[in-house]
Amino acid sequence: MNFHEYQAKQLFADYGIAVPAGRVARSPEEAVDAAKAIGGEAWMVKAQIHAGGRGKAGGVKYSKSFDEVREYAKGMLGTKMETYQSAGVALPVDSVLVTQATDIAQELYLSVMVDRSTQSITFIASADGGVEIEKTAVDNPDAIKTLIVNYVQGLQPYQTRDMGFALGLNAKQVGQLSKIMLGLYKLFNEKDLALVELNPLAILTDGNLAVLDGKINSDDNANFRHPELVEMRDIKQEDETEVLASKYDLNYVTMDGNIGCMVNGAGLAMSTMDVIKLEGGAPANFLDVGGGANKEKVTEAFKLILRSPDVKAIFVNIFGGIVRCDMIAEGIIAAVKEVGVKVPVIVRLEGTNVDAGKELLKNSGLAITSADDINDGAKKAVAAAAAA
Repeated sequence: MNFHEYQAKQLFADYGIAVPAGRVARSPEEAVDAAKAIGGEAWMVKAQIHAGGRGKAGGVKYSKSFDEVREYAKGMLGTKMETYQSAGVALPVDSVLVTQATDIAQELYLSVMVDRSTQSITFIASADGGVEIEKTAVDNPDAIKTLIVNYVQGLQPYQTRDMGFALGLNAKQVGQLSKIMLGLYKLFNEKDLALVELNPLAILTDGNLAVLDGKINSDDNANFRHPELVEMRDIKQEDETEVLASKYDLNYVTMDGNIGCMVNGAGLAMSTMDVIKLEGGAPANFLDVGGGANKEKVTEAFKLILRSPDVKAIFVNIFGGIVRCDMIAEGIIAAVKEVGVKVPVIVRLEGTNVDAGKELLKNSGLAITSADDINDGAKKAVAAAAAA
Protein backbone atom coordinates (compact mmCIF):
# COMPACT_ATOMS: atom_id res chain seq x y z
CA MET A 1 0.00 0.00 0.00
CA ASN A 2 1.32 3.43 -0.97
CA PHE A 3 0.99 6.69 0.91
CA HIS A 4 0.89 10.36 0.02
CA GLU A 5 3.79 12.61 0.92
CA TYR A 6 1.81 14.41 3.62
CA GLN A 7 0.93 11.05 5.20
CA ALA A 8 4.56 9.91 5.08
CA LYS A 9 5.67 13.12 6.78
CA GLN A 10 3.03 12.64 9.45
CA LEU A 11 4.50 9.21 10.21
CA PHE A 12 8.03 10.65 10.23
CA ALA A 13 6.99 13.28 12.76
CA ASP A 14 5.40 10.58 14.94
CA TYR A 15 8.82 8.93 15.17
CA GLY A 16 10.75 12.07 16.04
CA ILE A 17 12.01 12.85 12.54
CA ALA A 18 11.84 16.59 11.91
CA VAL A 19 10.01 17.71 8.76
CA PRO A 20 9.30 21.25 7.51
CA ALA A 21 5.99 22.75 8.61
CA GLY A 22 3.23 21.84 6.17
CA ARG A 23 -0.51 21.45 5.76
CA VAL A 24 -2.64 19.55 3.29
CA ALA A 25 -5.29 21.47 1.31
CA ARG A 26 -8.15 20.38 -0.93
CA SER A 27 -9.14 23.75 -2.34
CA PRO A 28 -7.24 26.89 -3.44
CA GLU A 29 -8.55 28.82 -0.43
CA GLU A 30 -7.47 26.06 1.95
CA ALA A 31 -4.02 26.26 0.36
CA VAL A 32 -3.87 30.00 1.08
CA ASP A 33 -5.05 29.41 4.64
CA ALA A 34 -2.32 26.79 5.04
CA ALA A 35 0.36 29.21 3.83
CA LYS A 36 -0.88 31.89 6.25
CA ALA A 37 -0.85 29.44 9.15
CA ILE A 38 2.67 28.26 8.30
CA GLY A 39 3.96 31.81 8.01
CA GLY A 40 7.08 33.01 6.27
CA GLU A 41 7.56 34.64 2.89
CA ALA A 42 7.71 31.66 0.49
CA TRP A 43 6.03 28.28 0.22
CA MET A 44 6.07 25.10 -1.86
CA VAL A 45 2.81 23.85 -3.35
CA LYS A 46 3.07 20.10 -4.07
CA ALA A 47 0.52 17.90 -5.85
CA GLN A 48 -0.31 14.77 -3.86
CA ILE A 49 -0.27 11.64 -6.01
CA HIS A 50 1.21 8.16 -5.57
CA ALA A 51 4.17 8.74 -7.88
CA GLY A 52 7.55 10.42 -7.88
CA GLY A 53 8.77 12.79 -10.56
CA ARG A 54 6.13 15.40 -9.74
CA GLY A 55 8.54 18.29 -10.12
CA LYS A 56 9.27 17.45 -13.75
CA ALA A 57 5.52 17.13 -14.40
CA GLY A 58 4.72 20.56 -12.97
CA GLY A 59 3.47 19.22 -9.65
CA VAL A 60 5.87 21.14 -7.40
CA LYS A 61 5.76 24.95 -7.45
CA TYR A 62 7.71 27.64 -5.55
CA SER A 63 5.38 30.44 -4.43
CA LYS A 64 6.37 33.89 -3.21
CA SER A 65 2.89 35.22 -2.45
CA PHE A 66 -0.54 34.05 -1.34
CA ASP A 67 -1.86 34.79 -4.83
CA GLU A 68 0.73 32.42 -6.32
CA VAL A 69 -0.19 29.76 -3.75
CA ARG A 70 -3.83 30.10 -4.80
CA GLU A 71 -2.96 30.07 -8.50
CA TYR A 72 -0.75 26.99 -8.32
CA ALA A 73 -3.19 25.06 -6.12
CA LYS A 74 -6.03 25.90 -8.51
CA GLY A 75 -3.96 24.70 -11.45
CA MET A 76 -3.29 21.32 -9.82
CA LEU A 77 -6.47 20.43 -7.95
CA GLY A 78 -9.06 18.51 -9.94
CA THR A 79 -6.59 17.60 -12.68
CA LYS A 80 -4.79 14.35 -13.48
CA MET A 81 -1.01 14.11 -13.50
CA GLU A 82 1.26 11.64 -15.26
CA THR A 83 4.94 11.36 -14.36
CA TYR A 84 7.79 9.17 -15.54
CA GLN A 85 7.13 7.00 -12.45
CA SER A 86 3.36 6.58 -12.88
CA ALA A 87 3.66 3.82 -15.53
CA GLY A 88 1.74 5.75 -18.17
CA VAL A 89 -1.25 6.36 -15.89
CA ALA A 90 -2.52 9.87 -15.11
CA LEU A 91 -3.38 10.03 -11.41
CA PRO A 92 -6.02 12.36 -9.92
CA VAL A 93 -4.83 15.33 -7.87
CA ASP A 94 -7.36 15.71 -5.04
CA SER A 95 -5.08 17.49 -2.59
CA VAL A 96 -1.92 19.58 -2.39
CA LEU A 97 0.64 19.92 0.36
CA VAL A 98 1.72 23.44 1.26
CA THR A 99 5.07 23.54 3.05
CA GLN A 100 7.71 26.02 4.10
CA ALA A 101 10.11 26.87 1.30
CA THR A 102 13.70 26.14 2.31
CA ASP A 103 17.10 27.13 0.95
CA ILE A 104 18.93 23.98 -0.12
CA ALA A 105 22.71 23.68 -0.16
CA GLN A 106 22.85 19.99 -1.16
CA GLU A 107 20.41 17.16 -1.85
CA LEU A 108 21.06 13.73 -0.34
CA TYR A 109 19.25 10.42 -0.82
CA LEU A 110 18.30 7.92 1.89
CA SER A 111 16.05 4.86 1.73
CA VAL A 112 15.21 1.76 3.78
CA MET A 113 13.99 -1.50 2.28
CA VAL A 114 14.11 -5.27 2.63
CA ASP A 115 16.94 -6.69 0.52
CA ARG A 116 15.83 -10.19 -0.47
CA SER A 117 19.33 -11.22 -1.52
CA THR A 118 20.60 -10.74 2.05
CA GLN A 119 17.21 -11.23 3.76
CA SER A 120 17.93 -8.09 5.74
CA ILE A 121 16.69 -4.57 6.21
CA THR A 122 19.04 -2.38 4.21
CA PHE A 123 19.76 1.35 4.10
CA ILE A 124 20.81 2.91 0.80
CA ALA A 125 22.23 6.44 0.75
CA SER A 126 23.98 8.85 -1.56
CA ALA A 127 25.43 12.32 -1.34
CA ASP A 128 24.00 12.89 -4.84
CA GLY A 129 20.25 12.90 -4.25
CA GLY A 130 17.41 14.64 -6.04
CA VAL A 131 15.53 13.95 -9.25
CA GLU A 132 18.55 12.37 -10.97
CA ILE A 133 19.19 9.66 -8.36
CA GLU A 134 18.39 6.87 -10.85
CA LYS A 135 20.95 8.32 -13.26
CA THR A 136 23.51 8.55 -10.46
CA ALA A 137 23.05 4.86 -9.65
CA VAL A 138 23.85 3.98 -13.28
CA ASP A 139 26.59 6.49 -14.07
CA ASN A 140 28.35 6.62 -10.70
CA PRO A 141 27.55 3.49 -8.65
CA ASP A 142 30.36 4.27 -6.21
CA ALA A 143 28.27 7.21 -4.99
CA ILE A 144 25.68 4.76 -3.64
CA LYS A 145 26.39 3.63 -0.07
CA THR A 146 24.74 0.51 1.40
CA LEU A 147 24.26 -0.57 5.01
CA ILE A 148 22.96 -4.08 5.70
CA VAL A 149 21.41 -4.33 9.17
CA ASN A 150 22.02 -7.51 11.16
CA TYR A 151 18.57 -8.85 12.00
CA VAL A 152 19.67 -9.97 15.50
CA GLN A 153 21.65 -6.91 16.59
CA GLY A 154 19.48 -4.35 14.83
CA LEU A 155 20.69 -0.95 13.66
CA GLN A 156 23.55 0.32 15.83
CA PRO A 157 24.33 4.03 16.36
CA TYR A 158 27.94 3.58 15.25
CA GLN A 159 26.67 2.31 11.88
CA THR A 160 24.63 5.45 11.34
CA ARG A 161 27.67 7.58 12.18
CA ASP A 162 29.79 5.60 9.72
CA MET A 163 27.15 6.26 7.05
CA GLY A 164 27.14 9.98 7.83
CA PHE A 165 30.90 10.33 7.49
CA ALA A 166 30.82 8.22 4.29
CA LEU A 167 28.43 10.84 2.87
CA GLY A 168 30.85 13.63 3.76
CA LEU A 169 28.75 15.16 6.54
CA ASN A 170 30.20 17.17 9.41
CA ALA A 171 29.87 16.11 13.05
CA LYS A 172 26.63 18.03 13.68
CA GLN A 173 25.02 16.65 10.52
CA VAL A 174 26.18 13.14 11.37
CA GLY A 175 24.32 13.41 14.67
CA GLN A 176 21.17 14.56 12.86
CA LEU A 177 21.46 11.75 10.32
CA SER A 178 21.89 9.23 13.11
CA LYS A 179 18.61 10.36 14.71
CA ILE A 180 16.83 10.17 11.35
CA MET A 181 18.13 6.67 10.55
CA LEU A 182 17.32 5.27 13.99
CA GLY A 183 13.82 6.77 13.76
CA LEU A 184 13.30 5.31 10.29
CA TYR A 185 14.47 1.88 11.44
CA LYS A 186 11.97 1.90 14.30
CA LEU A 187 9.19 3.14 12.00
CA PHE A 188 10.03 0.52 9.37
CA ASN A 189 9.81 -2.34 11.86
CA GLU A 190 6.87 -1.22 13.96
CA LYS A 191 4.66 -0.40 10.96
CA ASP A 192 5.72 -3.40 8.83
CA LEU A 193 6.84 -1.24 5.93
CA ALA A 194 8.27 -2.39 2.62
CA LEU A 195 10.02 0.85 1.57
CA VAL A 196 10.86 4.26 2.96
CA GLU A 197 12.51 6.80 0.68
CA LEU A 198 13.73 10.29 1.53
CA ASN A 199 14.54 12.16 -1.67
CA PRO A 200 15.68 14.72 -1.08
CA LEU A 201 17.07 14.56 2.39
CA ALA A 202 18.54 18.03 2.15
CA ILE A 203 21.38 19.94 3.71
CA LEU A 204 19.99 23.46 4.13
CA THR A 205 22.02 26.62 3.83
CA ASP A 206 22.01 26.88 7.63
CA GLY A 207 23.83 23.53 7.76
CA ASN A 208 20.95 21.45 9.15
CA LEU A 209 19.42 18.32 7.61
CA ALA A 210 15.76 18.43 6.57
CA VAL A 211 13.41 15.78 5.15
CA LEU A 212 11.89 17.63 2.19
CA ASP A 213 10.11 14.72 0.53
CA GLY A 214 9.17 11.23 1.62
CA LYS A 215 7.74 8.07 0.13
CA ILE A 216 6.40 5.09 2.07
CA ASN A 217 5.12 1.68 0.97
CA SER A 218 3.72 -0.78 3.51
CA ASP A 219 3.42 -4.57 3.38
CA ASP A 220 -0.21 -5.42 2.55
CA ASN A 221 0.17 -8.76 4.33
CA ALA A 222 0.45 -6.86 7.62
CA ASN A 223 -2.64 -4.69 7.11
CA PHE A 224 -4.56 -6.63 9.76
CA ARG A 225 -2.07 -5.35 12.33
CA HIS A 226 -2.28 -1.72 11.24
CA PRO A 227 -5.83 -0.40 10.87
CA GLU A 228 -4.41 3.10 11.31
CA LEU A 229 -2.47 2.67 8.06
CA VAL A 230 -5.41 1.12 6.21
CA GLU A 231 -7.42 4.24 7.04
CA MET A 232 -4.85 6.27 5.07
CA ARG A 233 -5.42 4.25 1.88
CA ASP A 234 -6.46 6.36 -1.12
CA ILE A 235 -8.06 3.95 -3.59
CA LYS A 236 -8.50 6.75 -6.14
CA GLN A 237 -4.76 6.48 -6.72
CA GLU A 238 -4.96 2.74 -7.47
CA ASP A 239 -6.03 0.75 -10.51
CA GLU A 240 -9.80 0.23 -10.25
CA THR A 241 -9.65 -3.42 -11.27
CA GLU A 242 -6.85 -4.17 -8.80
CA VAL A 243 -8.89 -2.58 -5.99
CA LEU A 244 -11.89 -4.72 -6.95
CA ALA A 245 -9.71 -7.86 -7.04
CA SER A 246 -8.50 -7.25 -3.49
CA LYS A 247 -12.11 -7.45 -2.28
CA TYR A 248 -12.26 -11.05 -3.48
CA ASP A 249 -8.78 -11.95 -2.20
CA LEU A 250 -7.44 -12.21 -5.74
CA ASN A 251 -3.94 -11.07 -6.65
CA TYR A 252 -4.37 -9.03 -9.83
CA VAL A 253 -2.04 -6.66 -11.68
CA THR A 254 -3.13 -4.87 -14.86
CA MET A 255 -0.79 -5.15 -17.86
CA ASP A 256 -0.99 -3.88 -21.43
CA GLY A 257 -1.36 -7.06 -23.49
CA ASN A 258 -4.41 -8.81 -24.96
CA ILE A 259 -4.26 -12.33 -23.45
CA GLY A 260 -6.02 -12.66 -20.12
CA CYS A 261 -4.30 -14.99 -17.65
CA MET A 262 -5.96 -16.95 -14.83
CA VAL A 263 -3.53 -19.05 -12.84
CA ASN A 264 -3.28 -20.54 -9.35
CA GLY A 265 0.04 -19.76 -7.72
CA ALA A 266 2.27 -16.71 -8.16
CA GLY A 267 5.23 -18.70 -9.51
CA LEU A 268 3.09 -20.51 -12.07
CA ALA A 269 1.50 -17.18 -13.03
CA MET A 270 4.92 -15.65 -13.70
CA SER A 271 5.93 -18.69 -15.77
CA THR A 272 2.69 -18.49 -17.72
CA MET A 273 3.30 -14.87 -18.67
CA ASP A 274 6.89 -15.69 -19.64
CA VAL A 275 5.78 -18.50 -21.96
CA ILE A 276 3.12 -16.27 -23.55
CA LYS A 277 5.84 -13.71 -24.30
CA LEU A 278 8.13 -16.41 -25.70
CA GLU A 279 5.32 -17.45 -28.05
CA GLY A 280 5.03 -13.88 -29.33
CA GLY A 281 2.01 -12.82 -27.29
CA ALA A 282 1.45 -10.27 -24.53
CA PRO A 283 -0.33 -10.92 -21.21
CA ALA A 284 -3.13 -8.54 -20.27
CA ASN A 285 -2.77 -9.19 -16.58
CA PHE A 286 -1.22 -11.12 -13.73
CA LEU A 287 -3.95 -13.00 -11.87
CA ASP A 288 -3.37 -15.53 -9.11
CA VAL A 289 -6.63 -17.10 -7.91
CA GLY A 290 -4.81 -18.98 -5.15
CA GLY A 291 -4.52 -22.65 -4.25
CA GLY A 292 -8.14 -22.93 -3.17
CA ALA A 293 -9.71 -21.94 -6.47
CA ASN A 294 -13.48 -22.51 -6.53
CA LYS A 295 -16.45 -21.52 -8.70
CA GLU A 296 -16.95 -18.21 -6.94
CA LYS A 297 -13.30 -17.18 -7.28
CA VAL A 298 -13.10 -18.34 -10.90
CA THR A 299 -16.27 -16.43 -11.75
CA GLU A 300 -14.97 -13.20 -10.25
CA ALA A 301 -11.63 -13.79 -11.98
CA PHE A 302 -13.33 -14.01 -15.38
CA LYS A 303 -15.24 -10.80 -14.63
CA LEU A 304 -12.01 -9.00 -13.71
CA ILE A 305 -10.21 -10.15 -16.85
CA LEU A 306 -13.10 -9.13 -19.10
CA ARG A 307 -13.22 -5.61 -17.67
CA SER A 308 -10.46 -4.87 -20.17
CA PRO A 309 -11.75 -4.35 -23.73
CA ASP A 310 -8.29 -5.31 -25.01
CA VAL A 311 -8.60 -8.97 -23.99
CA LYS A 312 -8.94 -11.18 -27.09
CA ALA A 313 -8.36 -14.58 -25.47
CA ILE A 314 -8.07 -16.09 -21.98
CA PHE A 315 -5.51 -18.68 -20.90
CA VAL A 316 -6.50 -20.61 -17.77
CA ASN A 317 -3.52 -22.50 -16.36
CA ILE A 318 -4.44 -24.44 -13.22
CA PHE A 319 -2.56 -27.06 -11.20
CA GLY A 320 -5.00 -29.18 -9.22
CA GLY A 321 -3.34 -29.93 -5.93
CA ILE A 322 -5.40 -28.76 -2.99
CA VAL A 323 -8.48 -28.65 -5.26
CA ARG A 324 -9.12 -31.50 -7.72
CA CYS A 325 -9.06 -30.81 -11.47
CA ASP A 326 -12.61 -32.06 -11.97
CA MET A 327 -13.87 -29.56 -9.39
CA ILE A 328 -11.89 -26.80 -11.09
CA ALA A 329 -13.33 -27.80 -14.47
CA GLU A 330 -16.84 -27.62 -13.04
CA GLY A 331 -16.07 -24.15 -11.72
CA ILE A 332 -14.69 -22.99 -15.08
CA ILE A 333 -17.75 -24.30 -16.96
CA ALA A 334 -20.18 -22.69 -14.52
CA ALA A 335 -18.25 -19.41 -14.56
CA VAL A 336 -18.08 -19.24 -18.38
CA LYS A 337 -21.85 -19.81 -18.54
CA GLU A 338 -22.62 -17.25 -15.82
CA VAL A 339 -20.32 -14.52 -17.11
CA GLY A 340 -21.14 -15.11 -20.75
CA VAL A 341 -17.55 -15.19 -21.95
CA LYS A 342 -17.40 -14.34 -25.65
CA VAL A 343 -13.64 -14.61 -26.24
CA PRO A 344 -11.76 -17.89 -26.78
CA VAL A 345 -10.87 -19.70 -23.55
CA ILE A 346 -7.88 -22.05 -23.48
CA VAL A 347 -7.57 -24.28 -20.41
CA ARG A 348 -4.58 -26.30 -19.27
CA LEU A 349 -5.24 -28.54 -16.28
CA GLU A 350 -2.69 -30.68 -14.48
CA GLY A 351 -2.78 -32.60 -11.22
CA THR A 352 -5.33 -34.64 -9.28
CA ASN A 353 -8.19 -36.05 -11.42
CA VAL A 354 -6.85 -34.25 -14.50
CA ASP A 355 -8.44 -36.73 -16.97
CA ALA A 356 -11.87 -36.29 -15.42
CA GLY A 357 -11.44 -32.53 -15.55
CA LYS A 358 -10.50 -32.57 -19.24
CA GLU A 359 -13.46 -34.82 -20.03
CA LEU A 360 -15.84 -32.36 -18.35
CA LEU A 361 -14.43 -29.49 -20.42
CA LYS A 362 -14.66 -31.55 -23.63
CA ASN A 363 -18.32 -32.40 -23.05
CA SER A 364 -19.38 -28.96 -21.79
CA GLY A 365 -20.63 -27.79 -25.19
CA LEU A 366 -18.80 -24.49 -24.63
CA ALA A 367 -16.07 -22.89 -26.71
CA ILE A 368 -13.36 -24.07 -24.35
CA THR A 369 -10.13 -25.42 -25.84
CA SER A 370 -8.03 -27.86 -23.82
CA ALA A 371 -4.24 -27.67 -23.83
CA ASP A 372 -1.79 -30.51 -23.19
CA ASP A 373 0.75 -28.42 -21.30
CA ILE A 374 1.78 -24.81 -20.60
CA ASN A 375 3.57 -24.40 -23.93
CA ASP A 376 0.66 -25.83 -25.91
CA GLY A 377 -1.75 -23.57 -24.01
CA ALA A 378 0.33 -20.46 -24.63
CA LYS A 379 0.58 -21.24 -28.36
CA LYS A 380 -3.17 -21.73 -28.65
CA ALA A 381 -3.88 -18.55 -26.67
CA VAL A 382 -1.54 -16.45 -28.81
CA ALA A 383 -3.06 -17.88 -31.99
CA ALA A 384 -6.62 -17.26 -30.74
CA ALA A 385 -5.83 -13.66 -29.80
CA ALA A 386 -4.21 -13.05 -33.20
CA ALA A 387 -7.24 -14.45 -35.02
CA ALA A 388 -9.78 -12.45 -33.01
